[in-house]
Amino acid sequence: QHKTPRIYWSGREDGVEIAAVGVADVVEGDVAGGFEALRKRLAVLSPGIPGRARYYGGARFDMSRVSGGEWMRFGAVRFVLPRFELRRSSGRTELACNLLLPQDAGREAEILAEIEGLRPSQRYRECALPAPVFRADRPGREGWRRNVEAALAAFAESHLEKVVLARRAELGFEEAPDPLLLAERLARSTPGCFHFYLEPEEGVAFLGASPERLYRREGRRVTSEAVAGTRPRGASDADDAGLREELLASEKDLSEQRWVRVGIRESLSPLCEGLAVEEAASEMKLSSRRHLVSKVRGTLREGVADADLLEALHPTPAVGGYPKQEALAEIARLEPFDRGWYAGPVGWVGDDSAEFAVGIRSGLACGERLSLFSGAGIVTGSRPEEEWAEIEGKIGDFAGILGLDDADRSL
Repeated sequence: QHKTPRIYWSGREDGVEIAAVGVADVVEGDVAGGFEALRKRLAVLSPGIPGRARYYGGARFDMSRVSGGEWMRFGAVRFVLPRFELRRSSGRTELACNLLLPQDAGREAEILAEIEGLRPSQRYRECALPAPVFRADRPGREGWRRNVEAALAAFAESHLEKVVLARRAELGFEEAPDPLLLAERLARSTPGCFHFYLEPEEGVAFLGASPERLYRREGRRVTSEAVAGTRPRGASDADDAGLREELLASEKDLSEQRWVRVGIRESLSPLCEGLAVEEAASEMKLSSRRHLVSKVRGTLREGVADADLLEALHPTPAVGGYPKQEALAEIARLEPFDRGWYAGPVGWVGDDSAEFAVGIRSGLACGERLSLFSGAGIVTGSRPEEEWAEIEGKIGDFAGILGLDDADRSL
């Protein structure tokens, strides 16, 4: 479809796919208000929202910084109730037209004309993605080394225990790659992930394949997870088993994951009547890599809203660090770019349920440029070259669909 905004979402386990276009309603918030606009809108509508009506969207990583440049179209907080929503689940496909009353009353002819204008297309499966012609990293290798060393020095001089530093790899093309085609190929090659695509207006889109849940809410039940540490999958069964044992025994990775677990417990405890956090880390196994994970389950206190959960949990130590405020200050001091919506919450919210992923393993498509973002958790014992290599592995999903192997990723 050519109508914007365009949205795609698929959950990690439930098998539900959503493709949506147009706007029935939009909720936007600035950095000063945070998630307050979402809280107010849902309070007015709830419980009038039918169980399957959802607002899709997310927010910036750094809520203290105003969006600019390529991120300006996304704003600080933005959620859309789409006009048209195609939902596929368990072999059943439904097309919904969302109407918000009273503002849509009397607009029957206009909305019927929009419905008649919907046309399917198969063109994406027939096209090829162009090859990138240049790459620029921010920071480069030397800047990255300095940043990691600065973070390690901060551990000795402050209460900082972990900081997640990120890099931006910008790829340039002679012709603009179709971001929808990028999203389709990425989803096909990364099973077992949350897949998201947000295009607020034509020509700019944020897309990704995230392995990490921020939280899922069903009524007052909430689940989250503490994810950290990375190893690739092995070329053989023996190699794969060896990499698994290496990760599960790594003191550095276990320390990194422990601080994520501590941070999530501290964030959720005031909002829950009961909270259970797995103390031991187990393996999260994906098609191309693996992580350490601990499950988190709780029962929310009466009156706790999704805006409260988003404000408390975001950003988790998996993408920010621990303690939160000290880590965010270090990121702002060291990183030479605006993360925008990278590592922010991305997902949907309804009356009786909600689900958000962490917007990692993601890219920003803007014309002839595709900016890929990925980070690494820095703790005592981290080494700059190893963390650089970890990030190269994390952007490998995008590199693979663009036809870049390890030898030519540097272009």
